[in-house]
Amino acid sequence: MPLLLVISGPPGVGKSTVVDAIAARRPATRLSIDDVEEAMRACGIADADTGVAAYEVVRAAAEQNLALGADVIVDAVNDSEPARETWVRAARATGAELVVAVLELGDRAAHRARLEGRVRPFERIPEPAWTAVEALIARSAPWGPEVLRLDAALPPDELARSALAQVPPRIAPSGSE
Repeated sequence: MPLLLVISGPPGVGKSTVVDAIAARRPATRLSIDDVEEAMRACGIADADTGVAAYEVVRAAAEQNLALGADVIVDAVNDSEPARETWVRAARATGAELVVAVLELGDRAAHRARLEGRVRPFERIPEPAWTAVEALIARSAPWGPEVLRLDAALPPDELARSALAQVPPRIAPSGSE
């Protein structure tokens, strides 16, 4: 059974770094909402139209890879129930095991410093202001008890090990060598 591992949390908390650390330990297709939004904006799609569309593009790519038996790791904020339901639908459609991990950083000053100090390869996605991130955190749907909560203050390698400890080991599909 393929794995759909979704790493969630607000901007600047360290999702992409943790996703990269996980992908270095477990072969998987790595998909990022931000990468898709950047590409959509490069094609002239208005900023306001990229959010939900990017989630659906990533869901479709995730489903294609999961259907082929590949594990998928998704990097996405997932601040609303409709966004979160995207991954439930993908897992259900493909029979994949869904694990959602939420990165949380209780130290607001450290979170702000990460956000304001990060350098990303995007030309069209502006960095959000700290006030916008605080507003997003305040209006985000609460997470239920079924998610894996990870303390983003820990080193990325430790977070990757913690996340992978919660999922079954990768078993080669039958007929593989």
